[in-house]
Amino acid sequence: MLAIKNTSENTAYITEQAYLEGEKIAEVRHEYVDGVVYAMAGTSLRHNDIAINITSLLRPLTRGTPCKVNASDVKVRAQRSKAYYYPDVIVGCQRDSTDSHFLEKPCLIVEVTSKSTEWKDFTEKLIAYQRLASLQVYLIVAQDQPQVTLFYRDAEGAWDVTRFDDLEQTLTLPCPECTLSLADIYEGVDFTQPAEPDA
Repeated sequence: MLAIKNTSENTAYITEQAYLEGEKIAEVRHEYVDGVVYAMAGTSLRHNDIAINITSLLRPLTRGTPCKVNASDVKVRAQRSKAYYYPDVIVGCQRDSTDSHFLEKPCLIVEVTSKSTEWKDFTEKLIAYQRLASLQVYLIVAQDQPQVTLFYRDAEGAWDVTRFDDLEQTLTLPCPECTLSLADIYEGVDFTQPAEPDA
């Protein structure tokens, strides 16, 4: 998802509480990083197709469990980074009681990346997400080619990374426990056509 910064040079610092209250009535979603608000632009059809594919694959796996799958309208709070983001897909197995508009303890986060968001997904968000104690996996899914980057905690709790770039490959997730194929993640995506950039 593309973030557009409010660009006034004299932009006042916005408190977390003011951001959260404003977001409840805002017509456009915003992400928040340490007092600065970023308006969220729309996504391409391909971006949306991939996110829906992943949500549809995960949803049946969480039925009858404490885990819930949410799509891009639910925020995650990265408290240690003083940030709130809207991941494309988020899974949480521990429900937070403090607020019904964001999650603080996700176990899986997915970002469908594009040329305009790639840097942020692989740097700023990667750092913020890896600081979440509950997070087990962070997936960055490319939309212009079959490529999934899997950041995961190893047995000692340290972060490691694996990249998948073949539609015949599968990846295993610990939360929810499942195996996903790249073919299913990219179902219906025609890579012979150029990807339209996110708005």
